[in-house]
Parts: sequence; C-alpha cells; structure tokens
Amino acid sequence: MLPLAEVRLLYLREMRAALREKNIVINSIVIPILLYPFMMWAMVTGFTLVQGQTEGFVSRLVVTAEGETAQAVVRELRRQPRLAILTPAPADPLEALRAGEVDALLELAPGRGEAAAVPGSLSATLHVNGSRERSRAAQERLRQLLHRCKAKVLEERARELGVEEPRWLNFTLLQRNLASGREMGAFLLGLMLPLFFIIMVAVGCFYPAVDATAGERERGSWETTLSLGTSRLAVMAAKYLVVTTFGFLAGGLNLAAMGVSLGAILKPLLGPEDADLALTLSLSAAPVAAAAALLLAAFVAAGMLLLASFARTFKEGQAMITPFYMLTLLPAVFLSVPGLELTYPLALVPVVNVALLLRGAIGGTLGWGPALVATLASLATVWGAIRLATLVLRFEDVVLGSYGGSLGRLVRQRLLLGRLA
Repeated sequence: MLPLAEVRLLYLREMRAALREKNIVINSIVIPILLYPFMMWAMVTGFTLVQGQTEGFVSRLVVTAEGETAQAVVRELRRQPRLAILTPAPADPLEALRAGEVDALLELAPGRGEAAAVPGSLSATLHVNGSRERSRAAQERLRQLLHRCKAKVLEERARELGVEEPRWLNFTLLQRNLASGREMGAFLLGLMLPLFFIIMVAVGCFYPAVDATAGERERGSWETTLSLGTSRLAVMAAKYLVVTTFGFLAGGLNLAAMGVSLGAILKPLLGPEDADLALTLSLSAAPVAAAAALLLAAFVAAGMLLLASFARTFKEGQAMITPFYMLTLLPAVFLSVPGLELTYPLALVPVVNVALLLRGAIGGTLGWGPALVATLASLATVWGAIRLATLVLRFEDVVLGSYGGSLGRLVRQRLLLGRLA
C-alpha cells in the first residue's frame, strides 16, 4: 500500500526543488500568465496597425469609360477621397497592374447582350492583382462604390417610370441576433480558450517531467533520492503529483489570464454592433475548467513522466517527450470548428473530450450526459497511463536509467512476452 505520509513529504520536497528551477517557474507559471495574452495583444496591435495603413493609402486607378452613364460613374469616382484616377494613364495598364504601379483597372462600357437595348445600361470590368494588398483593397473599395452606383441608378430609373420603391424593391432581408452580448462572448471564448488551454497544460508538464527524472540523473542526485528510506513507488508518486500540479497551474493560470485580458485586447477590433460583447469567463464555468485542467494535467503528466524515465540527460529527455507533446497538441488543430460539440463518441477520445468539456462549460452548452462520460473516460485514461507507468517502473534498470531501449521495446519484451511465457 502506498504510504501517503511519505508521499506528502516527498511531494513538498520535490515542489521546493522545482520552484528553485528557473526554467520550470518560467514555463509553468510566468508564460501561462503573460505569454499568450501578450501574443494576442501583439497580434491585434499588428493587425490594427496594418489595417490602418491599408485604409489610409489612396488606391491608384486606371479607368476607361464609354457612354454617358460611364462618365457619371467616373465623376463619382473622382469625388472619393481614397481613389485617384491616374492621368495620363500608363501605356500598358495591365502590365503596370502586374508590376504594382497601378492598383486596379476599371473598364466601363455600355451594356452588352440584352442589356444593350436598355438606355443608360452599363457594363463594368474590374482587373486587379490578387497578390498585392493594395490591389485587393482597391477591389473592395470599387466593389462597394459600384454597388452604391447600381442602387442609385435603379432608384432613379424607377422614379422616372413612376414606380414606387416598395414595388421595385420587393425583397427585403432583416437580420436579428437573439443571442445576448454575454452569450456571444461565451461562444467566442469557447472557440479560442481550449486551444491555448491544451498548449499550456502540456507546456506546464513538459519541463517538470524532464527535470524530475532526466534532469535529476544529470545532476547526479537520482541515486540519492532513490536511497531514501521509502519505497520507489512513493518517490515516483511524489514526482508524478509535482508534474501534475505544474500542469494544472499552467492551465488554470492561462485560462484566468486570458479570461481577464481578452476583452481589453480585442476591444480595438470590435465594431459598434459588438459594444455589449462580454469576453469574460463566467463563475459557473470555473469548477468545470478546474476539473478539466486537473484531468488533462494528470494524463499528460503520466505520459511525459513515463517517457522521461528512460532518458539519462535533460536533452535526451526533451527529445523523448517531444513526440508525445506534439501528439497531445494534435487534437487542438480540429477544435476550431464552430459547430463541434461534446457528443458521446467524442467523449471517449482523450484530450479532445476534456477540451470540448471546457468549451461546453464556457459556452453554456454542456450536456451533463456526455460530460459524465468524458469525465469517466478521462479518469480511465489517467488510470491506464498510471498503471502502465507502475508496471514499467518496476524494472530496476529503467528506474536507474541504465535500460538502453525504448518504452515500446520494453513493453513488447518484458510485459507482453513475459505474460505469454
């Protein structure tokens, strides 16, 4: 039976030692609080700066116009402050457009086909260079302007024919969003936060797992730790709890930091219609978020600590853990799908179930049936990882770091073949 009092003393000893390591403190505490809020702020600031520069420059146009209606459109173009028609025009406008000397080429001519029979009809052809930002900005500006010109022409033509607006404008689309600002904010947080949450839990476990095993071997204190008057199982249990603690702290601190700062960071990108958007975590989601952080940290810590046990040096430990680290982050790639919710099949998938559990809690869409299945499946996964670690760490050469093979080789040679024999 595991001596809990001894595990507690070893846990406190390992925690004190870990908190003296600068890399662990930075990666498990400082980075979760500061890194991703800072990165989000830098991204939003950069995007706002680029957007401001894009909106500030004047688009250079070459326009060819035939007919009275086309000339009226040209006069409207000249009144726009961010559009400039080049005069004289380049000898080869298309080549100038490819070279970036011109942002757009607009050809205005009388209507073609059946539209040619209608007086005042207009055909517009817009040439742009999609590989240049200035050209794409000019395309959007001209598209909006031509849309307004078209609506104005239709209105004038209807007035000349004596047709009232309700009769020719017989299709009206009205949109109404029934979701409140708090509900929309919870929806956006549910899309963004689980991704950062998985990354931070994995990062929080990474360095403590390597330092608790390979790092201690490299410092030459591993044998001293194993010679303490307690079982090796108690020593590994204390190390496992330390790694789990740092993963839990990293996930929880990152969620708290993002929940507090995200609203202020994204405020410059919000329009007037989003003024009531509430990008803050609700208190009701906090217990589920804490449980999700603990479940994910317990699973990741078991896997990383097990793999790091085969390493002799810190560098070797990092190399052994990195594939598992990347595998843990892989499900996060698929979590950006807005319609993805926690279902019974997804509740059985490790890592994904915890992330969707967190998303449902933040967005207020969590079903308690799938949530219960996800919790039980996560506990079963954690138990399986701990059980595998217990079986592997029974071997003396693995604990001492003298085993030369990998985890897969050890499982095949000593666990599977040993049972078959």
